[in-house]
Amino acid sequence: MKKVLSGNEAIALGVYENGVRFASAYPGTPSTEILENYARYEGVYAEWAPNEKVALEVAVGASMTGARVLATMKHVGLNVAADPFMTLTYTGVSGGFLLVCADDPGMHSSQNEQDNRFYGRFAQVPMFEPSDSQEAKDMVAEAYDISEKYDTPSMIRMTTRISHSKGVVEVGDQPVIKREIAGFQRDKKKNVMIPAFARLKHPKILERVKGLTEYAEITPLNRVEMGDSKVGIVTSGISYQYVKEVLPTASILKLGLTYPLSEKMIRSFAANVDRLFVVEELEPYLEDQIKAMGIPVEGKKYFSILDELSQDLVAKGFKEAGVYDQELVKPITQPEGTDMPRPPLMCAGCTHRGLFYAMNKLKGIVHGDIGCYTLSVLPPLESIDTTLCMGGSISMAHGTAKAIEVLGIEDERPVFAVIGDSTFFHSGLTGLLDVTYNKSNVTICILDNGTTAMTGAQENPGTGKTLQNEESVHIDLKQLVKALGCTRVREVDPFDIKGTIEILKEEVAFKGPSVIITSRPCVQLLKYEPHDIYDSNKDICIGCEMCQKLGCPAISQGDEIPSPNTKKTKRHSVIDTSLCTGCSLCLQVCKPGAIHKL
Repeated sequence: MKKVLSGNEAIALGVYENGVRFASAYPGTPSTEILENYARYEGVYAEWAPNEKVALEVAVGASMTGARVLATMKHVGLNVAADPFMTLTYTGVSGGFLLVCADDPGMHSSQNEQDNRFYGRFAQVPMFEPSDSQEAKDMVAEAYDISEKYDTPSMIRMTTRISHSKGVVEVGDQPVIKREIAGFQRDKKKNVMIPAFARLKHPKILERVKGLTEYAEITPLNRVEMGDSKVGIVTSGISYQYVKEVLPTASILKLGLTYPLSEKMIRSFAANVDRLFVVEELEPYLEDQIKAMGIPVEGKKYFSILDELSQDLVAKGFKEAGVYDQELVKPITQPEGTDMPRPPLMCAGCTHRGLFYAMNKLKGIVHGDIGCYTLSVLPPLESIDTTLCMGGSISMAHGTAKAIEVLGIEDERPVFAVIGDSTFFHSGLTGLLDVTYNKSNVTICILDNGTTAMTGAQENPGTGKTLQNEESVHIDLKQLVKALGCTRVREVDPFDIKGTIEILKEEVAFKGPSVIITSRPCVQLLKYEPHDIYDSNKDICIGCEMCQKLGCPAISQGDEIPSPNTKKTKRHSVIDTSLCTGCSLCLQVCKPGAIHKL
């Protein structure tokens, strides 16, 4: 039987078919859908952990019972989980351990363009790279077998295009694997990484790499597709698809296992082509290693280290390299006008908009975090000054405020940190603990919209439900904040602009740590028609553009308004009532009274 599946769906299916009944993750685009799909299978346990480090540690504990396990995360999530991951390579596994890590070339939903192939090499674990959905499913089986054979975690490196693109996948040919689980076995020298035991493990890692290197030379996941010997291309992942479309007759060495590399195969392939290229996204990971073998190879000279590749960019690179031949290359063109994407916007009725509008009035230093609210950096709100990483806003705000205080910097601006509820659970708690312990003059705003909104509305410890929709403990943010030592905690309705401004001013006037919690659910969670809808009367509108400063996508500019006293063109505001959610922010800022309830 065949199904059309995305790469993420194919991974989930492959994991289930290979007898995996335990998975833990933190949602992060482009990896989120793996666990969402896996959780729907019968008889499995799947959870959203508070962050990636916890998710990986949970999977490690489950693996120690002899169970096959799965942990998933996006590329920056592995930075958070790197501490346990790097030592897991020493302890090894009991049940097969698979880490699926999804990179985001082009930064579609990420703060950097990190290439996590280096983590596979850094940790010295087998790393697989599928180039389509079928391979994604098939590589899962191989990854678990190799994990158990070599006592190592395995890693599958996905990218946005593979994760989200759909392809035809063969399913149901093999029965679901049923495995006996031995249970936890005490083995202190294996599982307790004190220095004396860790020193015994490092040589074993080197032995393991030697065995994996021999495996790399024989695995069918690495294959040569010999064609025209004038041009040879080493490639992997989605880049393989671009190469096949642009240079269908060239010779290709497709690598499905990109750590460790199959040196003998690469040398043999290079010897049989006139000119050798590497086509890969982001860093010259393969190119540099091939050069280190003493093999002449070309790559990043023609294929950018920036952004994700495409058929056009691959064709352009080969043209610059002098091998763009009509007999060899099939030109690819994009439809006209596809180079101007729509800028991202916070939704109409977004619960964060009122807070940032109010925050602008105080002209403070605002440290932002990772979430939908990061979009407030864009016009017209332009409210946040920094964004670094998950949970970083609170710690950075503390650093700014303390530096101003202890170094005698003349700066009277208030210092804010803004962070979402899920991000606060993820990695904001320790930052707040630092603020309270070191008595910092910082105002922290926790934007509680009742979900992990940015990645598609997943559950978190503050929602009262698990990934598999079971009722669970509902963490009270206010009580949690107080338990971390912050006794000054306020709650505010972000749709009340006047009230929000007043509370912000009061907390800024207070010298010491304080927390403001906004309490409105994400508009995407609302499953009913809005109670109120607002519209604008163009006969009353004077074109002051105050409502435009909210950045609401339901509000746009209409016809020009005659203005005899100034040369500046003004336009009255138009509200798309089909998008209006009734938040009333536009009503509150409209001084002429042009906005009214329908």
